[in-house]
Amino acid sequence: MPFIPHSEQDIEQMLSVIGADSIEDLFDEIPADLRCGDLEKIPQGMNEMEVTRLLRDRAAQDGLPLCFLGAGAYEHHIPAAVWEITTRGEFYSAYTPYQAEASQGTLQLLYEFQSMMASLMGMDVSNASLYDGASALAEAVLMAVRANKKSKSRKILMPVTTNPVYRSVTEAIVNNQDIELVAVPYDSETGQTDLNALDSFSGEDFSALVIPQPNFFGVIENVDALTAWAAENKMLSIAVVNPVAMALLKPPGEWGQTGVDIVCGEGQPLGVPLASGGPYFGFMCCKQKHVRQMPGRIIGRTTDLDGKEGFTLTLQAREQHIRRSKATSNICTNQGLLVTAATIYMSLLGPEGLKKVALNSHKNTQLLRNRLQAIKGVKTVFNAPNFHECVLQLDMDVKQLIDTLAREHHILAGFEVSTHYPELGNALMVCATETRTENDIEQFATTLDTLLNG
Repeated sequence: MPFIPHSEQDIEQMLSVIGADSIEDLFDEIPADLRCGDLEKIPQGMNEMEVTRLLRDRAAQDGLPLCFLGAGAYEHHIPAAVWEITTRGEFYSAYTPYQAEASQGTLQLLYEFQSMMASLMGMDVSNASLYDGASALAEAVLMAVRANKKSKSRKILMPVTTNPVYRSVTEAIVNNQDIELVAVPYDSETGQTDLNALDSFSGEDFSALVIPQPNFFGVIENVDALTAWAAENKMLSIAVVNPVAMALLKPPGEWGQTGVDIVCGEGQPLGVPLASGGPYFGFMCCKQKHVRQMPGRIIGRTTDLDGKEGFTLTLQAREQHIRRSKATSNICTNQGLLVTAATIYMSLLGPEGLKKVALNSHKNTQLLRNRLQAIKGVKTVFNAPNFHECVLQLDMDVKQLIDTLAREHHILAGFEVSTHYPELGNALMVCATETRTENDIEQFATTLDTLLNG
């Protein structure tokens, strides 16, 4: 977005009005030891052209490495039209649609987003997004505790195959609200949630069971059995899903006999580029009967007094709209710009296009797994079907391997699984989307083979 600086005269006039001698006086309450000091590596007095060139050169130092890293953030092809439209002024500068009479375009877009997500997930209703996938799971846990009237428990069954970052964020948010996350182990052969271990919790009072699909290892879970087990034990079910995978797999609303109660996840795969950790957006859908407990905003379609179609904020359950004690959330936020990109992305691809993305991603993941496990010193860890990711055991220190491939060969090899699952030893989790080619996979495999076997 263009930046128009203030002139020296503007600054002097502002300081005069507020009674300050200098800009520094505005920050006098910040202790000296907390200040960053002079920005010594930032050249002084550069014009716009020089700054642009400097930043381009700095960015070029990072290059464009060949990426086989997933673990919750994915490199998908994004049609050029997506961000060309998203960054138009009417979308780019808009914030929140408080005034319906001035925000019909934004409200309609959010309504379309909700409609698409509800359809993709097979659910009754969707909200207008959340901060990110991790905090969306935390919101879903809080929502389940409120919504499950049959349970007096404040405990949630959380499979350890759920994204460890999501588990950590959820724990940080709900722990001080006296909500306990109880770990459910995985089967060492399949990488799926261990149903026998789950049976040991039968008869106990829990508010909900979390069901990842696919799970963090990329393994496809037995979602029908998990959803049915939760229902039999009077628990709500919370699905944490990859939205691209849902174009290919059975949607959460059809799991088991009744479908899940709440669905959440990370929307980054839907048209949001990889950008050094964000920003991303979370999504949430639920059954109609739980809608009053859903955090965030819901946009509705209606007609005005003249019978013309219009859009409005139907449900606003944040503390800034209602009394804090009645709010369903004090942390959720609507990521409007990224939702705009996701809506345009899904509109351009359509159901069949999104399914092709999922199919091609799956095909490339299988090519990658088969090619790598053919290398001496590499074997597949889990034997269940998978999507996007697969976990490999290597006869080499994985951390060192990842560093070497990145530094010397410009390849982002994958995720070091032992960071969160030390029991798996030298395990590398690799990922492929539709953007990877057979040549990419062969380049990775050849380089890996050389490092492992000389």
